[in-house]
Amino acid sequence: MNDLLLIRAFFVLLLTAAAWFLQPFGLTAPISAGVAIILGILIVFFEVRLKQVSLKRLIGAAVGSVLGIVGAYLISLLIARAMPGTPGTVSFLQLLVLLVMCYVGLIVGATKGDMLNLAALGGLFGGEKAQKQTFKILDTSVIIDGRIADIAETGFLDGTLVVPQFVLRELQLVADSADSMKRNRGRRGLDVLQRIQKMVHLNVQLLEDDFPQIREVDLKLIELGKIYDCKIITNDFNLNKVAQLHGVEVLNINELANALKPIVLPGETMRVFILKEGKEYNQGVAYLDDGTMVVVDNAKRLISKTIDISVTSVLQTQAGKMIFGRYDERVHHIYDKSQPAERVKTGEAPLPEKAAMPSQPPH
Repeated sequence: MNDLLLIRAFFVLLLTAAAWFLQPFGLTAPISAGVAIILGILIVFFEVRLKQVSLKRLIGAAVGSVLGIVGAYLISLLIARAMPGTPGTVSFLQLLVLLVMCYVGLIVGATKGDMLNLAALGGLFGGEKAQKQTFKILDTSVIIDGRIADIAETGFLDGTLVVPQFVLRELQLVADSADSMKRNRGRRGLDVLQRIQKMVHLNVQLLEDDFPQIREVDLKLIELGKIYDCKIITNDFNLNKVAQLHGVEVLNINELANALKPIVLPGETMRVFILKEGKEYNQGVAYLDDGTMVVVDNAKRLISKTIDISVTSVLQTQAGKMIFGRYDERVHHIYDKSQPAERVKTGEAPLPEKAAMPSQPPH
């Protein structure tokens, strides 16, 4: 990098010295040197930007420019024949046609250059990777959720993360809401976006495209997905279904979380904390660390207790996974939350309470 800076500085200095001594266009030495410095900086800036362009786009831009120049030359001949008595007007129109044709050829050629298959030519061009850039649009709900930042840090997301301006506006409206709960969720979403933008391995872009005729943000996201042929990252169940009906691919964070939940088989023993009463008779409800609900039979009287249970069945639904288990006081133990501090420090298993016998009600 330092060598490139030295070469660029030397180029600007050499161009400035040549303009100082040669004084082109009849300009004085200081003015010539100033113009040369500005011209040299513009050339270096153009060179830096040019390095970021793919070989396909360079070839497309070059071909488009050449075709534009040829077309401008033919049109200039027609203008000169059609207006022979007005040399000033003819020269201006010829220059205008040349600039317009070159500009249009350059832009169109660079845009369509991505369609070239350079690998088919082999040789020097065979090394150009025919890799399609992948875009992933972030939904408002997944930004507020916050788990997308943790997933991005692991490196499982590739390509470019796109945040549309209308999503950013919706997030700002939530952050400015009079409801304190909504306001906190909106501010958390903005913090998550800042966290993602600071990740050096990710490319995050703000997209200006909008659809004023469409009011709902979800439908705008679907239209963007269609136009750019990209995926939508969300945890909104309804958006997931509607996008699939429109043929737009969706990456659902909730589906990813459900897929990563531990597999539990019937007959296994697991330890849970009974949090509340269940809907059915004599049921207790517990939750695993990942949010999975565990419904336990014979556990209604054990609320606020940690117990061992036997898994009876596992139900997989669209909303997630539910585990059903049974507590058998003749086999399993009840674990008290208050354990000796030395056992906690040494990592030893907690001391089980004595299981209540069938003839004795628990205290």
